[in-house]
Amino acid sequence: MPSWKSARIVLVLCAACRSAGGGPSPPPGAAVASIAVTSTAFRSGGAIPVDSTCDGANRSPQLTFSAPPEAARSLVVVADDPDAPGGTFTHWIAYDLRPDVVTLPEAADPAAFGGASGTNDFQRPGYAGPCPPKGELHHYDFRVFVLDARLGLAPGATRAEIDAAMSRHVLAQGVLSGTFSH
Repeated sequence: MPSWKSARIVLVLCAACRSAGGGPSPPPGAAVASIAVTSTAFRSGGAIPVDSTCDGANRSPQLTFSAPPEAARSLVVVADDPDAPGGTFTHWIAYDLRPDVVTLPEAADPAAFGGASGTNDFQRPGYAGPCPPKGELHHYDFRVFVLDARLGLAPGATRAEIDAAMSRHVLAQGVLSGTFSH
């Protein structure tokens, strides 16, 4: 049976992981720059259109982002729901997108932009729109990461694999948040 000292050490280590952010980090000695992420489909903090949700056509929304730093080698887009009952729920991952891409159209196919689709938390590749429990308003974050490397992962990589591969490669990032409820 573990002692109270062992349990305390585990709690301290877990708290340190959460406070460090737990997400992908920049290259050694580099600071993460900010990029702007916008959409013609919804404004920051606004309602995500029904066609981008499970109640509609379930198509990824149009996204535009500011030009990445010169050292960019690839882009990653992650859409997730931090309000999900079981913790953050990933709805979309597109990775290894060409660094010259500054706009993704509605219903974007990552392969058309040199990239691949990761496996979302519905256990399938591609986009799966917001679909919170009935009557609940959830927030959805569309994050764009600019990397100094291509990830080179096989199509269908998981969020954990993508986050691990991005670590120490993030040059810039930006986020567009929207809301949805049924």
